[in-house]
Amino acid sequence: MTGQLNMQHISKHFGSFQALKKVSFDVKQGEVHALLGANGAGKSTLMKILCGAYDGYEGEIRHGDKHLSIHSPADAKREGIQIVHQEVDVALIPSLTVAENILLDVQASKDGDRLLNWRKTQQKAKEALQMLGSSIDVKKDVSTLTLSEKQQVLIARAIIGKAAYLILDEPTAPLSIEETKQLFRVIQHLTETGVGVIYISHRLQEVFEIADRITVLRDGEWVTTVRTKDTSVNNVITSMLGKTFSEEIAKASIEIGEDLLRVQQLSWKDKVKDVSLQVREGEVVGIAGLVGAGKTELCRSLFGLHPQVKGSIHVRGKKLRLTTKPHYYIEQGIALVPEERRKEGILVEESISSNLTLPSLQRFTNYSFVKRRREEREANTIIQQVGIKTNSTKQAVGTLSGGNQQKVAIGKWLLRDADVYLFDEPTKGVDVGSKQDIFELIQGLAKRKKGVLYATCEFNELLGVADRIYVMYDGQIVKELTKEEATHENLFYYAAGGK
Repeated sequence: MTGQLNMQHISKHFGSFQALKKVSFDVKQGEVHALLGANGAGKSTLMKILCGAYDGYEGEIRHGDKHLSIHSPADAKREGIQIVHQEVDVALIPSLTVAENILLDVQASKDGDRLLNWRKTQQKAKEALQMLGSSIDVKKDVSTLTLSEKQQVLIARAIIGKAAYLILDEPTAPLSIEETKQLFRVIQHLTETGVGVIYISHRLQEVFEIADRITVLRDGEWVTTVRTKDTSVNNVITSMLGKTFSEEIAKASIEIGEDLLRVQQLSWKDKVKDVSLQVREGEVVGIAGLVGAGKTELCRSLFGLHPQVKGSIHVRGKKLRLTTKPHYYIEQGIALVPEERRKEGILVEESISSNLTLPSLQRFTNYSFVKRRREEREANTIIQQVGIKTNSTKQAVGTLSGGNQQKVAIGKWLLRDADVYLFDEPTKGVDVGSKQDIFELIQGLAKRKKGVLYATCEFNELLGVADRIYVMYDGQIVKELTKEEATHENLFYYAAGGK
């Protein structure tokens, strides 16, 4: 395959809803073309058509002068089109090894060996990972890997599949700074060998570092295609939102009250080490750290998702039992918005209303029957409150954009009226407009005298939204900074192990 891949006048309907309106997009081999837009703009729909996940579209896909008939993932792969999904667990088989997952497409193809040669399979997988600079043990089960390691497995699968065109959907979201740099080196190597890369990301600084061209979609329509060197971040954001946008987060002045959450010498295995912290009424407390620092493990430990946690947790002065029963922590007033929203934060096949009312289900039941009218009424209230874009409470959450899925993951706890809200990377894969909505939600919680623990590697967000910031490194809190003391530079310094 050589030349240019063209999507011409692509339209797609879901019932009465038109997701794409005569969108045209192209990518040349040997270039990185970024596809940008706010959540719900149509990026994922367009790429799902290209990789064969969606059929029943209008328009044409061509490679040079050749018409491509793409109606299934197998059709796309046959034409050299591969995708690395943002939600990595959707594309991996957890019960198989790393090597088996990497070679899955090759082995399932008609050219795959009928008798599996384990040594050959493991060697090929190892070579693909080495291209990424990765040393993951190819004999390990995928279920034991971290999020960033799972992402590397998917990229290695695409590499070994000899992609002519590679779609990367939020590829750096789970990666550390060094892993991101290595990924960019891999992308450069791939483009030098003639691979065309379609790059989807909400991290605009990365886009300007890696992309040759940028296309922006808005509300299912093409807005602009421009060479990266001929535009700016502000111009791109304006194209995405249809209006100017300020990165500044207006932090309201909120009186800080009594202790809500007090944690003392909390430990779990070697991932969380003697962590002590406190969150007070009306306070947003940041947990800053790079990928692998222990932020996620800390949040999960505070919610009963890890066994053998040591230390003590107090909510409103009451010492909690250390148990592996999350419902106990929910009853004690703790809510968790997890990093992997599709895996742990929402039920993708269920409706918006079912997701929003799930943690408070006892309020909507009568002798095991759900009071549907009341459920719908309460769900509509939350939909308005958090700004979920939908035409119906009955819409399946899995069909929403990433930003709206995250709003569902947050909104379900508003009905529960918890005391302490744990947010683990709440803006991952979320566009700038939805980020602003999430920040406003968090400030609304603080105004209601709730306590917020906000864990992220996006330091700029913490500088805008947090009252105090704890910095984690290697499972430990290495520094506590007031809002006045915190800068991007010293957050990174301590997060990278500085003393």
